[in-house]
Amino acid sequence: MLFKVEMIVKLPHDMPIEVADEIKSRERKYAQDLQSSGKWRHIWRIAGSYANVSIFDVENNAELHDILSGLPLFPFMEIKVDALCKHPASIREGDF
Repeated sequence: MLFKVEMIVKLPHDMPIEVADEIKSRERKYAQDLQSSGKWRHIWRIAGSYANVSIFDVENNAELHDILSGLPLFPFMEIKVDALCKHPASIREGDF
């Protein structure tokens, strides 16, 4: 199942930089591992924001929830999820 996920990160202004950097480091590793596995198919930064739009390819809603709630930055995120399906006019066979 494909999902479009929009994530906005809102770190507390009083969070020490060392703490923020450590969380971001764990986040990067987690995200890159998921990209390598094919679960996190695409990620794009939203220009001018601490936010991204991503495409996930997972088995079901529960797997997506587990992945998102495992993000180190999850406690500091606003997340919007949309389920996707192939458009009938699409010529790309690999997108379901």
